Amino acid sequence: MPQLKNVGSLSHEQIKTAEGKLILKNLSPADELILLDERGKEFRSVEFAAFLEKKMARGAGNLVFVIGGAYGFSQEVYDRAASLISLSRMTFSHQMVRTIFVEQLYRACTIIKGEAYHHE
Repeated sequence: MPQLKNVGSLSHEQIKTAEGKLILKNLSPADELILLDERGKEFRSVEFAAFLEKKMARGAGNLVFVIGGAYGFSQEVYDRAASLISLSRMTFSHQMVRTIFVEQLYRACTIIKGEAYHHE
């Protein structure tokens, strides 16, 4: 998703609003928006796999995961979201969140497929 440019003169709320418009503009009506947000539900890997499997079994639109900006999401984005999930109570850089989330997504898919990547 494109990032905002030249935001130095904008307030935090203005930045959230502008980012929110970009997010919402890139969604189709059938997309299921899932926000990665510090206020979201935390999962163990097996629980996250079950969450994903349930969402995928419904077969509705695409699952769209979005990482929050530095100031969070606008209220319009929260209102559109189907779910909020949290990777940790700690704060990570966006680059780290991408890496951690992709690894957890991969782990969840291997759990769903019954592969040996995850051990209990």
